[in-house]
Amino acid sequence: MLLAIAAALAAGCATSPTLDTQERLALYREHAGAPVPSFRLERMTGTQNWTPLGDQALAVWSSASRGHLLELVNRCPAMSSASGIAITNRGGQVTARVDAVMPRTATGLVAVGSGTCRIDSIRPLDGRSLRDAKRELREADMVERSDGG
Repeated sequence: MLLAIAAALAAGCATSPTLDTQERLALYREHAGAPVPSFRLERMTGTQNWTPLGDQALAVWSSASRGHLLELVNRCPAMSSASGIAITNRGGQVTARVDAVMPRTATGLVAVGSGTCRIDSIRPLDGRSLRDAKRELREADMVERSDGG
């Protein structure tokens, strides 16, 4: 199944410069480990370094190579227009099915209509392999130009 997803991603990239939301989410899922019950937010950097993956998932990064894929229980429409996020936690520990993501506006307020974006699952991300996969999808082919001028 992973090979089918990779082939679909490669085919999609051959005709378009960027992945659509579903393709990006599939790529992140492919590079995520098994679900874990919780993770620790380090120095609150995760709320500043995040990648939206549609309205029901996001990646939170504590470093360039270390992050977590958070999938939400329900759709969170405000996620696509959020300029920032807040994540509920207890003592820096974020727990699946207990904590939530709160999309924020540019002024730092919780986005109107965001409701409760409760975290359904947490999966650690392999940032290096994800970066390598993205790089492979962007590789260009060399094409000889004709001598016609």
